[in-house]
Formats: sequence, structure tokens, C-alpha cells
Amino acid sequence: MAPPTLYILYNADASVMGKLSYSYRKLTSRDPDKPACAACDITHGGLHLDETSQWKTAKAEIVGSGAVKEVKQLHRDELDKETKSFVQSQSLRYPMVLAQEEASGLRVLMDDRQLAGFKGNPQTFMQNLRERLAGGEGDVKL
Repeated sequence: MAPPTLYILYNADASVMGKLSYSYRKLTSRDPDKPACAACDITHGGLHLDETSQWKTAKAEIVGSGAVKEVKQLHRDELDKETKSFVQSQSLRYPMVLAQEEASGLRVLMDDRQLAGFKGNPQTFMQNLRERLAGGEGDVKL
């Protein structure tokens, strides 16, 4: 079976207004268990525009290992019709991690609460991700 494409879907929009809105939510968020965007914390360290070096290394390792075909990181306003429809039909909350498999379609690997539990740590996220991919874990299939 071919490795899946990994989708990391952010709880933010890519537009200038989206970035400003996210920044405001990030700065005013008081609940550490409900960050403005846990996926942003993992890949960008919060309010940074560039990916962290830790994330770049972790992403290169998981793609290089063959566990995933590629990693796509998308904002809410960048989703294609199929992905957006899947998110809406399952009443999912951003951020999340999905796997796109050729034979079985999209499935949820991690939801917003699970991502928040990593507290922005890319290594812990990747370790958990590898376990989920190896075990075929996930919540929903399309």
C-alpha cells in the first residue's frame, strides 16, 4: 500500500485578516488546554511566520522514512472541495491532522484536543503520529 498524504489543517486563514485574527486569538488566549491553533504551535512555534527548525527536521524525517508521501499544511481558506466537505460532514473542529489514502480516502489522525496535548512539541507530535500511522489508528474514514 502506498503511504498516505498527511494534511495538517490550521485553525487560521491564510489571508492578512486571517493572520491578524489568529494573532489576536493567540495573544488573548488564556486556556493552555485550548490554544488558538495547536497545529500552528507545533509547526511554527506560535506567532512566527516561518516553520521552526525542529518542525522542518521532524517533517523531513517522516517523509524520508516513507511513512507518508508528503505533508501538506493548509489554512482553513486553502482547502479543496473534497477536504472541506469531509471536515464539514464530520463536524470536525480545527486544527486537525488528516491522512489521505489512495484506497480508503480521508481519515482523521488527530483532532484539536489531541494536538493541544502536545503543547507545541514537534517531536512528541511526530512520535505519536508514527504510532498512529503504523497502527492504522484514526477516527473517521470517508
